Amino acid sequence: MAATLHLLYFAWLRERIGTGEEHVAMPAGVDTVAGLLAWLRGRGAGYEAAFGTAAPVRCAINQEFATHDAAVAAGDEVAFFPPVTGG
Repeated sequence: MAATLHLLYFAWLRERIGTGEEHVAMPAGVDTVAGLLAWLRGRGAGYEAAFGTAAPVRCAINQEFATHDAAVAAGDEVAFFPPVTGG
């Protein structure tokens, strides 16, 4: 079985992508959040709509806030969300 990432999407990211979570095979050559975002943008129009704008997207790796230069590895849970959620 291939090594995977568990991806979670919240708020308007979930709406644009069309799902709240998915498991994906660890993309070859991806080792940072920024690399993962670039890879996700290439997966289709919904992903481009979610991650292709200048709007900032925050993330957490294994439930800890992370920056876009943080390392990602197979088995990680990576959550993406807008800077402000809830109200």
